[in-house]
Amino acid sequence: MEQFFVKLSIMLVPALMAITCHEVSHGYIADKFGDSTARMLGRLTLNPLKHLDIFGTLMVFVVGIGWAKPVPVNFHNLRHPKRDMIWVAIAGPITNFTLAVVSAFAMRGLIAASSGLPDNSLASSIVDPVTLMLAFSVYVNLLLGVFNLIPVPPLDGGRVAVGILPYRPSALLARLEPFGMIIIIAVVFFTDAFSYVIFPALNFGVHLLAGPHANLVFGVTKLMMR
Repeated sequence: MEQFFVKLSIMLVPALMAITCHEVSHGYIADKFGDSTARMLGRLTLNPLKHLDIFGTLMVFVVGIGWAKPVPVNFHNLRHPKRDMIWVAIAGPITNFTLAVVSAFAMRGLIAASSGLPDNSLASSIVDPVTLMLAFSVYVNLLLGVFNLIPVPPLDGGRVAVGILPYRPSALLARLEPFGMIIIIAVVFFTDAFSYVIFPALNFGVHLLAGPHANLVFGVTKLMMR
């Protein structure tokens, strides 16, 4: 039980921040482009309780992929719906990639700063768990960013594709949205898409950002998922 709470304390803040900031960014950009739905419903807030989907959050800890309650966006309210939808959709992954970059630099900075600290010092006891949280933040933000770029609506990549494609293929892809999550679950759990598409991109991102500490990121994540 103690081990469970240790894992929870390391994973909870990065996971909630990744999911919450992802959703808020959609609503914020939509608001800037003319749709105030999210703002009127009180969803432009970093309070995770406003965005929490219990099952989606639990899935982060179980399989490493989760979700929040989608921020409502009425694309018809956007000033240029087809074009603006691209920016609203891509805001989520961009936010996650930005958080991953910030977390990686902070993690590398803490590791460098703590290299001379005694293992049993008070400073070390504070720095070590924060470093682990930042390492997990790198992983979970990259994973959410990459996963959401899958070009199947309602994922962000699918909505970007709907905005970019010509009318006929765009309309055909948009019709998949009611079945999108079923398709995504089937692809992730019943094909090798994770092994051959998602993980190579994730692996590249972790090594790019974490550099010599990439093994720490993967090691912390593997430990947390046990």
